[in-house]
Order: sequence, then structure tokens, then C-alpha cells
Amino acid sequence: MAGEAAILGLDADEMRARLATGALRSVELAHACLSRIREVEPQVRAWAWLDEGHITAEAERLDALRALGRAIGPLHGLPVALKDIIDTARIPTENGCTLDAGRVPVADAWVVRRLKAAGALIMGKTVTTELAYLHPGKTRNPVNPGHTPGGSSQGSAAAVASGMVPLALGTQTGGSVIRPAAYCGCVGFKPSFGAIPRTGILTQSPSLDTVGVFASSVEGAALLAEVLFGDDPADPATSPAPPPRLFETCMARPPLPPVFALLPHPPGAEPEPEMAGAFAELTAFLGEQGFEFALPGLFDGAAEVRERINFAEMAKCYYNYERRGWDSLSPETRAAMEKGRATPARDYIAALDWFGILNAALDEVFDRCDAILTPATPGPAPMGLSSTGSAIYNGVWTLCGTPSVTLPLFTAGNGLPMGTQLIGRRGDDARLLRTARWLWQQVTTPARETQDA
Repeated sequence: MAGEAAILGLDADEMRARLATGALRSVELAHACLSRIREVEPQVRAWAWLDEGHITAEAERLDALRALGRAIGPLHGLPVALKDIIDTARIPTENGCTLDAGRVPVADAWVVRRLKAAGALIMGKTVTTELAYLHPGKTRNPVNPGHTPGGSSQGSAAAVASGMVPLALGTQTGGSVIRPAAYCGCVGFKPSFGAIPRTGILTQSPSLDTVGVFASSVEGAALLAEVLFGDDPADPATSPAPPPRLFETCMARPPLPPVFALLPHPPGAEPEPEMAGAFAELTAFLGEQGFEFALPGLFDGAAEVRERINFAEMAKCYYNYERRGWDSLSPETRAAMEKGRATPARDYIAALDWFGILNAALDEVFDRCDAILTPATPGPAPMGLSSTGSAIYNGVWTLCGTPSVTLPLFTAGNGLPMGTQLIGRRGDDARLLRTARWLWQQVTTPARETQDA
């Protein structure tokens, strides 16, 4: 057990390095993860599908490939969990919905093909809310099971935060990567819109859906995300681009200490007292490297615009579920689809114009800073499991398509984690990750230890 704890205490990039040299075998890492799962899964309930025999066999196969001297990928032997809306061949993918019970895809999603080509060990499928919307799944907050883990990528966030797996994939249409990462206490990274292809993943809102990642560190998030960045003609949101060099840039020292635009809260959404106090302390810590600003008035309606797009596209994309079993869907899902059906085409098309308008306004802010710094949520995870919490602090950045990272820098009085969120210019993902790693080091380690990082 002590050896397994030491293995799980390694960061993902250190695991990767040891796996590559043979100092650590994939089967050893898999068994350590499975041991941890057996220990905490009864309380956390993060998994929708997991087969220990299949995992062990795949880990042994990956070890055999390395022993034969075969070329190995950048994630060789690293366990990765997948949100249960990501198609995985011959493995159940049920979208958190009773209407999809027993559904087994015949082909892998684009991101799963990428992961397998990189040598990743697919650990299993993690719990999602119903159709990746608001109706909660069975997952509990790993810090306190009486509190929500967030949604809709709740299982992925909880699995990483509780040490069951080093890396996981999720998706965000409102706040479903950043919010659960902040509530559970791990790093969440939502890349720029269109950076990662979504082919083979449940489509809720094509104008907003974004694949994201969970890790215990910024470095781990960069390592996983870099493998997934790419272009797929089947996803019109993507386009050909050179390799993003996320990990290399993330690990580099910034040429100058980063400057942060400090946003205490989005329009009309005051933080809870503990979050306000924690963010004020962080602001004081940054000193002259931060300046406060307020979003322009046109952002006041951003939450409503994002919701209008989300619901209108949801009504269209989920029409098949409406036909197959409307009464089987949760009240939350039906209410959203009803609002979407009632949205005039004029209002929906006009809402799509806001992407360019809002990003033009943000460009003026990013000309003065390396990242916007703001709370990830109004406060710690709410008590109870009937709600997944508010995405009001995340939705505007999803609407803009800008990259965002949450870091578990704060702790509430009840012991629950609270996250701070960094937002970068659209397309500036690598720089944002480098800035996030710099901030993490400055806050969590003595300054003398970070001078040469």
C-alpha cells in the first residue's frame, strides 16, 4: 500500500517519464489506481463503467510493447478517464440518460483515437449528468459527500481530485469543466473553442461545446491537452494549425512576471463572503502585478445570450430524445428544451453575433495583461445533491470561446476547496497555461524555490 501511495503521489509528467524508461510499469500504475478506486469509489461514486480485468490486460499489453522496443507515444501507459458522453468502441457510453441505457458504440470518438495512438490507458467511463446538462448524476464531492461535485463532468473531476486516476476528459458548454474542478479541488483546463475536435461526443450545443481536461497540476493538464489539440474535417469548429507546444511552453519560465487583470466577479453575481475574502488576499499578494477592471456594459447580457444559444441548439440536437421518450427526461432537461423551442430564429441568429463583439472588447484587456484572474465559482460547493451549482462565473468565457484554467488555491472554512480562474486570449492557450503554472508556484511554494522554474 505504501508503494501504491507513492506511485499515486507522482504528478502525471513524472509518471510519464518513469513509464517511458521502465522505472514504472503501466500495470503497476493501473493496480495502484484500481486499489485507490476500491478504497474511495463506494463514497465518491465517480464511475459509470469500469472493468478491472480489461484495464489490467491493456496495461500488460502496453508494457509488452515498451519491452519490445516499440516506439511509444507521449502518454504511454498513463491512465485516462473519459466522461460518459465520449464514444468508446465496445464500451458502454450511455450519456447519463435512461434512454441510452445499454448503448455501446461501434467506433471511438476522435479524442479516444488520439489517446490510444499516444499510448494512453483508457481506465473507464466517468459519471455525467443527464445528457451533460443539469440533472445530477450519482457522484458525490470527494472532500465532503454531502456537497455537490458540480456538473456535468462531475465524475471526471471527482476521480482526479480523489486520486483514483491522474488524468481525465470532460466537456464544457456552460461551466462543466471549470466548476467541478473548483468544487472538487483539482486543475481544470477548458481550451479555446475549436482547439479539440468533438467528433463522436454527444452534441448539445455546437456553438459552445468544448472538450476539456482534468489533472492534479497545470503540467498534467498541458501534457494531456497537447495530445488532443488537432483538426478534424468532421468538426467544422476546428481548422489546421501547427503543433501547440502546450507542455513545452507551460514548463518554460515567463520572460517577465505576468500581469493580471483582476475581476472580482462577473456582472450581477456577487461572490460569497469567503470567496470574496480569499480573492482579496490573492489580489494583495499580487500587488502591482494586478490591476482591477470591470467588464464593459455589453457583458451584462452575456449570460442570457449564452443561454439562448445553448437552449435553441439543445432543442434541435436533442430532438431525437424528445421523440423517443420525452416523459423519461428530467424536468431540468425538458425545461431547457422547451425554452429552446420557444426561441425565435431572429433572436438565436442575433445571439451568434456576440462571439465577435465580446472578443473584440476583450482584446483591449488582453493588450494590457497576460490573463484575466477571477473566482471560478461564487463560493465552495453548495450543500446537497439536488443541484450542481451555478455556472454564472464560467458561462461568459465559454460564450467567448476563450481558454480558461482553474487552480485549487483556496480552502473554505468547512474544508471544501475553492478555485480561482485564469482566462486567456482566444488561441493563446499555451501562454495561459504558462501563466497559470507561474501563479501556482508563486502561491504554493516559497519564492526562492521558484526563481529558476
